[in-house]
Amino acid sequence: MDKEIIRVGKLTEAIEQAKVPLSTVVKGAGLVFVSGMPPIDRETGEFILNADVVTQTRHCLENVKACLEAAGSSLDKVLKVTVYAANAAHFGAINGVYREYFASAPPARTFVAVGSWPIAFDIEVECVALA
Repeated sequence: MDKEIIRVGKLTEAIEQAKVPLSTVVKGAGLVFVSGMPPIDRETGEFILNADVVTQTRHCLENVKACLEAAGSSLDKVLKVTVYAANAAHFGAINGVYREYFASAPPARTFVAVGSWPIAFDIEVECVALA
């Protein structure tokens, strides 16, 4: 199967405008790879800045969901998630939202505390799913 780049409307446009050299979603070999999704408003393409981590987490996971659906996949097909957070103290709040999206049979997951991003947000979520 060939590599297919999937565009996801305003999400892809926002990442391109930020001049980040990546594809939002790549599909190939029966898998879907969703790049780290920051908290971006899918309607406007604007970054959600200075919002609480619960709001940011919800936007990130909704963006991941939209990316998967654009590639013909879904949250139920996610095999692995990586959560990047600017503060490990957000672990509990992030998990509270995360449980809503992966209520049963959750995928494998890694939680990584990072220093910062060049834009003022606190979380980014990436995943690998079945196509």
